[in-house]
Amino acid sequence: MTFPDELQYTPDHEWIRLEADGTAIVGITDFAQHELGDIVYVDINTIGQTLAKGEIFGSVEAVKTVSDLFLPIAGEILEMNDEAEKSPELVNTDPYGRGWIVRVKLTDGTDTDDLLSASAYQELIGQ
Repeated sequence: MTFPDELQYTPDHEWIRLEADGTAIVGITDFAQHELGDIVYVDINTIGQTLAKGEIFGSVEAVKTVSDLFLPIAGEILEMNDEAEKSPELVNTDPYGRGWIVRVKLTDGTDTDDLLSASAYQELIGQ
């Protein structure tokens, strides 16, 4: 499993990449996709909504389970990754690249202090 150092992570197994334009890309970690198994559907019904940190912004469905997705920062859900919607297996095969899930516009004063580094996340999951 890989855990890129340039990303930040949550205890709920989402990753976030903060962009220079005030947006962020969010997906699920390699660990999460491995635990879920083959992902068959990505359901995001919050496009255009502004959500608080920790709110559910969608779900991923695997062969045996459905898992909620929790927003790691407060913001407006700008878009869903169309490629992952059409080919949800990308979340399994490329979770940090083509398998990203949503782009979020950060709200003013967004708090990122409790996000985890790659090493802290690996410690959390026992890797």
